[in-house]
Amino acid sequence: MNALAYDLTGPPDAPVVVFGGSLGTTRAMWQPQLDGLAGDFRVLRFDHLGHGESAEPPGPYDMALLGTHLIGLLDELELATVAYVGLSIGGMVGMWLAAHHPDRIARLALLCTAAHLPPEPWFERAKTVRAEGTAGITDTVVSRWFTPAFAAEHPQVVDRFKAMLRSSPREGYASCCEAIAGMDLRPDLNRITAPTLVLSAAEDPSIPPHHGQAIAEAITGSSFTVLPDAAHIASAQHPDAVNALLRSHFAASA
Repeated sequence: MNALAYDLTGPPDAPVVVFGGSLGTTRAMWQPQLDGLAGDFRVLRFDHLGHGESAEPPGPYDMALLGTHLIGLLDELELATVAYVGLSIGGMVGMWLAAHHPDRIARLALLCTAAHLPPEPWFERAKTVRAEGTAGITDTVVSRWFTPAFAAEHPQVVDRFKAMLRSSPREGYASCCEAIAGMDLRPDLNRITAPTLVLSAAEDPSIPPHHGQAIAEAITGSSFTVLPDAAHIASAQHPDAVNALLRSHFAASA
């Protein structure tokens, strides 16, 4: 059995869309997309390696390892070709998949992600989490996931994401931090042939929009959108707007 925990929801004959989430979350982060899209698509949500209910092997991890486990899950489910949407580290995995397994990714959506980030902060975070767990970083990290106004108006959403991060296994989280630290997908971007939607959030302090713009400029034929009044977890802050963009992009593969 594959190491990745997942759920698969929606009409059995509908096109499959795979959702890969942010660092320190579980597949539950995609509930607004499941609610909005599962009537017309078959939604496959999974927990990254070392996250949620998935296996937590010892590190090191890299994008190839994370992506290869997802390919294994697709093989297990006999899904030859899928559409894929990923946010943050989920988008990084998506870029790796689309570059290295182009036959498996029909269409791609990359949300609030980057092809390369400075490694030092990620190594430091991995060290902190291995020593102290994720509880010590939760408030700081989640404060960057939503705009202050949204956080004040929707404390229950913020609390739900804080609970996800606090419950993240420390070795899995730290090893995924190291995967981000060691990542440079920039040379791979021109190999991506899947029609690609790149979405950034205007007020994302974790991965500002210039990262998304650089990805879009490197992927031939991609489209780039900046969502206003949104921070890193744009899919939860503005689910209707994100769902509409995803529906339009993925409907072309239906």
